[in-house]
Amino acid sequence: MNKLFYLFIGCWLLLIGTSCEKLLEAKTESSITDADYFQSESDFDPYVVGIYMYLRGSARTGPQNITGIANNITYGTERGEELVSALNSRFTQAWTQNITPTTGAFDYTNWYKAIGNCNLLLAKIEAFTFVNENAKKRITAETYALRAYIYFSLLRIIGDTPLMLDAITNENVPRLPRSKATDVMKQIIADLDQAITLFPEKTIPSKYRFSYASAQALKADARLWSAKVLAGGANDLNDAITALAEVEKTTGLALRADFKEVTTARANSEILLAAYFNRDECNANYALNALPYLTGITGATNLDSLPYCIITSNGQGAYQISAKSKALFASGDKRIPFTWVTERQGATAKISWITKLPGTKYADDRVSDNDIIMYRLGEIYLMAAEAYAGINNTTKAIEYLNKTRVRAGVGNYAGATDKASVEKEILDERGRELFFENKRWYDLVRFHKGGTINVYTYVPNLVGKTTPLFWPLAANVMANNGGLLQTEGY
Repeated sequence: MNKLFYLFIGCWLLLIGTSCEKLLEAKTESSITDADYFQSESDFDPYVVGIYMYLRGSARTGPQNITGIANNITYGTERGEELVSALNSRFTQAWTQNITPTTGAFDYTNWYKAIGNCNLLLAKIEAFTFVNENAKKRITAETYALRAYIYFSLLRIIGDTPLMLDAITNENVPRLPRSKATDVMKQIIADLDQAITLFPEKTIPSKYRFSYASAQALKADARLWSAKVLAGGANDLNDAITALAEVEKTTGLALRADFKEVTTARANSEILLAAYFNRDECNANYALNALPYLTGITGATNLDSLPYCIITSNGQGAYQISAKSKALFASGDKRIPFTWVTERQGATAKISWITKLPGTKYADDRVSDNDIIMYRLGEIYLMAAEAYAGINNTTKAIEYLNKTRVRAGVGNYAGATDKASVEKEILDERGRELFFENKRWYDLVRFHKGGTINVYTYVPNLVGKTTPLFWPLAANVMANNGGLLQTEGY
């Protein structure tokens, strides 16, 4: 692992010096990269490793102001119902749902830097002769999967998305319009099918890099979105079921008996894909916003049970779990202590601090350095439940739903078995099982579009508002490309 992350650092220096400064306006590589890099087989693996940095980034600003795609709570969580203010609110406009093209809009420049690097690698590797042909296949497969993940992330944030598929090697950069979401989804699936075909093994060589199984998980995730948000219907749902079956068949993953270990034990038996974090190797993950700081909880009766930091740069004390999210959990649910703990000042209950990603307590302070889980077996089961419910096979859906419920100690689902009831229970179970794992807003949009909930009455901060579910493009993005149309509704 140390070698891998030395490569991260070295490759990061390369990438920040060669990527575009403005989406579709400046070049995505320099003449140094084009002329001097990719000269040997050994140049390609460090380059793809460097692209993973875009997934990780930082909870603050990250290297060169890169905020990680998988480590960005603004888009995956804040617009949902999971969080409310704690001591020191750091909520963005997303949480208040007061998003406009000038306030809280989406600047996707860095996301296209990552795509540009994927495109460059794919262009360079195609005709390059490798002694180890399997190494070439694996690197190519990873790059296709990375590009698919980034485009899928863009699709869920802004809907219609510019498709940039060619490597840019000179100043003549096309100013591309937004492609229809359905066309972007077709490209995502094509990239994933290519990746799945190319991976030379079905094992998981590293849980910090895309593999055959994690590409299948991403494909299932994309198919669920396509089925409900893009009206793809049963064909998409059946494709999701097929992809998820491959994950189950090939990985040997198992649910952790102790829920505490799910997010705290690195690369454990439940993890399929994660973004790596480690103290002093990178900045903290997004959970630092939820960790309390000592001066803010002075006098707490249960101080030792709170995941506090000594200094405010390590724990921001900004978020706590909402009452609406807490209400999803039944009494005795084993996940509760590892989801939140309520601060007590004497007999008075105060802030309910999130314990899902508690970081690591070192001799000098606690640091938010848990890996960010992108896919794990618990979610694979719940995606399968959702797909089966979507095709009205509620018996099979409940079978998968019960896998996480039983682990949590709440027993099998005993509610109504009609499609609408089962789908609502799956959404609720995702709210329990995947709380604070940066999935909730996307879940709410998907289940809203699928007819399970009305997100405008479900999310408290959306009640009475008509804010579109997708983000507007930032003013600088629009100014840099006259061919773009603003997101519908803004």
